[in-house]
Amino acid sequence: MSGALTRRALLGTAAATALAPRARAAEQVIVGTWGGDYGALLASNIDEPLVAPMGIEVLQSVADAPARKARLIAERGARRGTMDVALLSDVDMFEMQQLGLLDALDMGRMANAKNIIPALAKPYAIPQIYSAQVILYNPDKVNPAPTSYADLWDKKYRGRVGFSDLLYAQITATAALVGGGSMSNYEPAKKALLELKALDAKVYPSNETLAVALKGEEVWITVMWLARGYQWQKAGINLRHAFPKEGATPILYQGAMPKNAQHKDPAYRYLNAMLDPRAQQGFAAKMGYVPTVTNAKLPEDLMAQIGFTPKEQEAFLLPDYAYVAQHSRDIFDFWNRQFKG
Repeated sequence: MSGALTRRALLGTAAATALAPRARAAEQVIVGTWGGDYGALLASNIDEPLVAPMGIEVLQSVADAPARKARLIAERGARRGTMDVALLSDVDMFEMQQLGLLDALDMGRMANAKNIIPALAKPYAIPQIYSAQVILYNPDKVNPAPTSYADLWDKKYRGRVGFSDLLYAQITATAALVGGGSMSNYEPAKKALLELKALDAKVYPSNETLAVALKGEEVWITVMWLARGYQWQKAGINLRHAFPKEGATPILYQGAMPKNAQHKDPAYRYLNAMLDPRAQQGFAAKMGYVPTVTNAKLPEDLMAQIGFTPKEQEAFLLPDYAYVAQHSRDIFDFWNRQFKG
């Protein structure tokens, strides 16, 4: 998918030009992001309530993660890039940092940075939200409840296993664990994924289309972020979640600034707004992601639904960032050409 400025942003620009042709142009910040629910929540929790009042116009440049990574790489030699803020998962962001594409952030320019949970802090990116990958299943169709990622390979679920295409790297890691590999060895994933393909596993182009399949009971079981499971349950989809005995892979979404960002001051202010407790609480309540700052307090009942116990946190399987960065092209190509193809 190629990047595209959102229609909302383009219409806003046109309207501002028409209504106030002699007024000083507002500052802009171009945010490279996902679309869908995530982009809408950025707009409603960060762009409009926190950043727009500063006189900054937010333009969302929407594409999937591989396309945004490719654009960052393609523009590495350009004096002026087309993104001021890049939003990516922790694994993808590490890869961009290893390629030397990101600025080292001046945390002193972001008042909210002092509240970042220390374990989530990086010098090249701010942590926005996090969750972890669990098994989501329809309790009317999957009985007994699953306990292991390997349960998705059970022949009784032929044609009823489905995945979001956006999670290709995480699902590859899951398949590696099932196949006898590890977070530092994805090679066994290839055989395991082909076994799933033979069982008619489905791949959906987005999280939203997977949700439709779960609601319509076309899919009975999947792996997905607990945050999404919370969101879909709120929307009326019949789902439960199981914490896999292998352990769960956490996902951390981050914001960073490309070295060739054109609008660095607005970019810092945008990154600071992402750490605002109001924005963090909004994403938790509406999308189920856990805050990354210490001053974003959540109601106990909400935290019980979207958080993780100390025992579960101890069982987190942390990504091997260096391994994934080294093998990212192979992971992506095998998923598209062999598993999906």
